[in-house]
Amino acid sequence: MLYYLFEYLEQQFQFPGASLFGFLTFRAAIAIILSLLISTIFGKRIIRFLQKQQVGETIRDLGLEGQVEKAGTPTMGGIIIILATLIPVLLLAKLENIYIILLIVTTVWMGIIGFIDDYIKKFKNNKDGLKGRFKVLGQVGLGIIVGATMYFHEDVTMKEKLPEEQQKVLLAENPNISPSKLFEEEAKSTKTTIPFVKGNEFDYADLITWINPELGKYAWIIFILASIFIIAAVSNGANLTDGIDGLAAGTSAIIVLTLGVFAWVSGNIIFSDYLDIMYIPRVEEITIYIAAFVGALIGFLWYNTYPAQVFMGDTGSLTIGGIIAVIAIAVRKEWLIPVLCGIFLAENLSVVMQVSYFKYTRKKFGEGRRIFKMAPLHHHYQKSGYHESKIVTRFWIIGILLAIISIVTLKIR
Repeated sequence: MLYYLFEYLEQQFQFPGASLFGFLTFRAAIAIILSLLISTIFGKRIIRFLQKQQVGETIRDLGLEGQVEKAGTPTMGGIIIILATLIPVLLLAKLENIYIILLIVTTVWMGIIGFIDDYIKKFKNNKDGLKGRFKVLGQVGLGIIVGATMYFHEDVTMKEKLPEEQQKVLLAENPNISPSKLFEEEAKSTKTTIPFVKGNEFDYADLITWINPELGKYAWIIFILASIFIIAAVSNGANLTDGIDGLAAGTSAIIVLTLGVFAWVSGNIIFSDYLDIMYIPRVEEITIYIAAFVGALIGFLWYNTYPAQVFMGDTGSLTIGGIIAVIAIAVRKEWLIPVLCGIFLAENLSVVMQVSYFKYTRKKFGEGRRIFKMAPLHHHYQKSGYHESKIVTRFWIIGILLAIISIVTLKIR
């Protein structure tokens, strides 16, 4: 809203300083500052409100050190993250941008699902919360919305570089030619980026056109199915990671900041030309959302680091995972998720391996056996005697390493 106000003031009155709001970097800086202030200043008030409503965490005794002391700590703190993200975005972003609209829908959609889950747990005294099939249904619904919008909306396009021979001809004619002239016209595409592969592009349509080229018109089905899988996997991974103080918020901030780099370069034709990557028009506006989201996560850590004064609950963890997945899909970097979101992947796999192995050994030997002392993975290290602060810090370090590797893939093919 402020963006439109200052744009009007600049156009009509040449108001001093109003032109600053036309710069993406300035709006991103204001967004992260504003979200930090909201999450730290108003976060305390929200925590007090949650305490008054007796929205305290019910702790099951799993034999973990320091676990009992956490009983009664306010949960549903994801509300802090959601508000601290949406308010700066509504003030500073171009609200007609389709990517911003998708992310706002994602935040509200997943926030409602998480809120219902937490509400059932706390106010209906049902420890299981929202039934799993309803969570999955919500994730599938969001996947359909995101996939269909990305495929059919006219503003979701990309520009590919001209054939190399044609580029050489143009450069020979004019060595100072604008990078934009080396790209084709905007076009709809189901292409995405594959890391560590020469050419580093993959078209979802190829999964069916090898059978018959005529099947290319059904590529939207493949794209939507991929969107559903990615959103479900990442949101569940974030949910499982939210088990000890500061782990989910900290690792998510690292992931989102990295995606911000991809959004920045993918939406800038000069950087896209230099790095020889996809140029995605209008996707750079996501940088505003990412800045606000990172500020909200870091501000939330003010109260969520050990010993936590508030937990994000499913209201926060499911929302975080959904946002990360949609950003990755928007910037065509969803195949990087196994690397960039390696912490989420490890947490997911530890649960799958533990449950599968337990069922297999129970069926074969008559008693269930375990690979880990406890799953998800962070609980295994707790059981091994590591303090949760050390676990969180080391997971953050691994997350930073994975983020660097992900950024390096821009040039390693």
